[in-house]
Amino acid sequence: MSKLSRRTFVKSLGAASLAPATLLATPPLLAAAGATPPTVGTDEKPLYLFFNTDEAAFIEAACERLIPHDDVGPGALDAGVPNYLDKQLGGSWGAGERLYRSGPWHQGTPSQGYQLPFTPAELFHAALRAIGAEFDGKTAFKDLAAEQQDAYLKSLEAGGKDLGGVPSAAFFQMLLQMTVEGYFSDPVYGGNKNMVAWKMIGFPGAYANYYDLVDKHGIKLDREPMSIGSDRHGIVHPDPNIPASL
Repeated sequence: MSKLSRRTFVKSLGAASLAPATLLATPPLLAAAGATPPTVGTDEKPLYLFFNTDEAAFIEAACERLIPHDDVGPGALDAGVPNYLDKQLGGSWGAGERLYRSGPWHQGTPSQGYQLPFTPAELFHAALRAIGAEFDGKTAFKDLAAEQQDAYLKSLEAGGKDLGGVPSAAFFQMLLQMTVEGYFSDPVYGGNKNMVAWKMIGFPGAYANYYDLVDKHGIKLDREPMSIGSDRHGIVHPDPNIPASL
């Protein structure tokens, strides 16, 4: 990796992309699935319905290396990202509800998008089985030193590995994408627990409107963000005593 740290990258990505952040998990996830959103704000350990014990151990460790906890902000585990993956992969999006499944299956160009015959659920299960077999009889991924975990994830990202028919680069890319989604999405989708990622970057969340702010500029909003699952609604009233941000 370059000198740009993962944390700096994640923060810049969140700040740049959170205009549609509450929609990040929507297409093609729970909104398409018609599923009931999970409970928001619980501190209990997730009850995994999609991942088995070994798969969950790998996912938790891998997500935490992609977005690690540090002195800048919370990590993927703090934000409940693995719970987000479990809910999405275990729902109708994971089952490929809106995927074309009739082939033919050929190597596509980068501009053609996803070209594999697997549903997201099939892709993860196949790849995780292969990864589990690779570590069978060895030190588990979750027990490796952080540097060793990073090296293994980079080997997946670089491609060239066959993970039960799944190209390792395709698996890594989906894992990374879903990790970022789960970190910054609205908590109703299972991640961003207690809105920790939004608080880190100062994203206000899903307030009903900002009518009082239409003609105001440079006002710092110093308040808790709001989830679309919240029962609070209303207009933002900025504190006039708070100085304008630079």
